[in-house]
Amino acid sequence: MIETPYLLFLGDAPDQLSAKVAQGIKDWRPENAVGQFRMPGCAADVGLKDMTLAEAKEAGAKTLVIGVANRGGLISQAWKDVLIEALSMGFDLASGLHNLLAGEGDLVAASQVAGTTLHDVRVPNVQYPIANGKKRTGKRVLAVGTDCSVGKMYTALALDTAMRERGMNSTFRATGQTGILITGSGVPLDAVIADFMAGAVEYLTPDNEPDHWDIIEGQGSLFHVSYSGVTLALIHGGQPDALIICHEPTRKHMRGLPEYTPPSIEAVRDMALTLAQVANADCKVVGVAVNTQHMSDEEATAYLSEVEARTGLPSVDPFRHGAARLAEALENL
Repeated sequence: MIETPYLLFLGDAPDQLSAKVAQGIKDWRPENAVGQFRMPGCAADVGLKDMTLAEAKEAGAKTLVIGVANRGGLISQAWKDVLIEALSMGFDLASGLHNLLAGEGDLVAASQVAGTTLHDVRVPNVQYPIANGKKRTGKRVLAVGTDCSVGKMYTALALDTAMRERGMNSTFRATGQTGILITGSGVPLDAVIADFMAGAVEYLTPDNEPDHWDIIEGQGSLFHVSYSGVTLALIHGGQPDALIICHEPTRKHMRGLPEYTPPSIEAVRDMALTLAQVANADCKVVGVAVNTQHMSDEEATAYLSEVEARTGLPSVDPFRHGAARLAEALENL
């Protein structure tokens, strides 16, 4: 178990989106975070008190969590100076990066000297099967996005909250490092060997009660040339009964791909549904979740109304306005 509370390490994150791990923990488990640590040049801020390592230790922090998701998942030497100091002060370290803490000899040595623990949450700890495509009992809903980092996890967590408030039987199923750090369990799907990814999703969402909904955290995008594989594994392994399309309307290009323009909501709806119906012919698209964080209230309301009129689907910002209408759509499915 990763000990709480956390000090969230933002490092030298170049923009707010790079700190999405820290932001997710702060938004969904604020009681687990005492503050943030930012290095010179950091362009991100998750709204917590800036603390030194000593101040965080005094405040009771037990684990320094790397709250940055950078392209390639690398740990820089500049970060290491801080991480090694944290270990020497008695902090455990937790990370969801592809660059594993356990693979860095200097961090391992510092941890051993200090008697602290390194937690790599992006390491599969189960021998997952190859997917068999057999129909499972229970129900499943999957968030699919027009791009990476558009709000698929937020949608799933908000939907789980709304469903529980309605007395519905649901479980959030984490598939990425932030979701795992928030909930304490899940499958680090993009670290699973490709042939076993869909099987890992089957493992994560097993047979369940007829009225139970697994809310599967989405990853990547079918239209993102870097990360489409993990999305397809979720679609086929999840065998969703319902899809929710997630979109961030202010993006000028796909994340990390300046030559690629984000697809329309309709393009994602049609492609995702076609692929989902390979594994579950009864799958339906039930709603649209829009990340309106960069819009005013008036702009958000107008945009959501336009999307709903255009698609005929309930369209909400589940973090800003709640996911009750999406939960209602599932309840009526």
